[in-house]
Amino acid sequence: MPKKLNFAERARFAKNSLARELFVLLHEKKTNLSLSCDVTSCQEVLDFAELLGPEICVLKTHVDILKDFSLDFVKKLEAIALKHRFFIFEDRKFADIGNTVKHQYSGGIYHIADWAHIVNAHILPGPGIISGLSEVGLHKNRGLLLLASMSSKDNLLDENYAEKTLKMAEQFPEFVIGFIAQKRLSDDPQWIYMTPGVQLESGQDALGQQYVTPEKAILENGSDIIIVGRGILKAKDPLNEAKKYRAAGWDHFYQHYQK
Repeated sequence: MPKKLNFAERARFAKNSLARELFVLLHEKKTNLSLSCDVTSCQEVLDFAELLGPEICVLKTHVDILKDFSLDFVKKLEAIALKHRFFIFEDRKFADIGNTVKHQYSGGIYHIADWAHIVNAHILPGPGIISGLSEVGLHKNRGLLLLASMSSKDNLLDENYAEKTLKMAEQFPEFVIGFIAQKRLSDDPQWIYMTPGVQLESGQDALGQQYVTPEKAILENGSDIIIVGRGILKAKDPLNEAKKYRAAGWDHFYQHYQK
């Protein structure tokens, strides 16, 4: 990918309309920070969304860990996302046959497709999983991220798996917008790379989560968006910490691409 291509310029390469909107948002809001809001009550999510919304481009949820989920919560979260201009990413990690994921995506108690701009999936079931999700999400202007690699120790998503993930994404550019990945897979500017497990200091937690710094994620591994959770949520001053991550992520991105 050309070094001088910024987010706004990459928007014209995107074949998915939501991806184009996200590229423009990144450029105009000047943030490539995604908040991983893995808390267990709806009010906590709403409070963090309101507090940190001005600093982020994407808020990542896990609605199945919320003990008090309701559709009223979703409406409130959508309003905050509109107010502070960020996208909602439900980290569902779909991993079943196409017919099943269609129902998981569109129905159940969560109705994910109605409010989550972005979802993600494993390619383990084959291309049918993307076809099934796209039947629900395409007409709603949604986007899909594929899991190419993970940040947990000894996971099975090796380089061969990542290559297969890229090839499958290339079959569905109108719905797949990019990857959850530790490293960039291609120079094609249409793909958005989001990297989880980012903290200001590298390390590992007790359950095998391995952390990389914003500098490593972006400068060495070519990520576009850094996903930060506990590094912000557990801080004494989450807002100040979010501003640190935002500055680090943005500065490193333009250090890498705008030479």
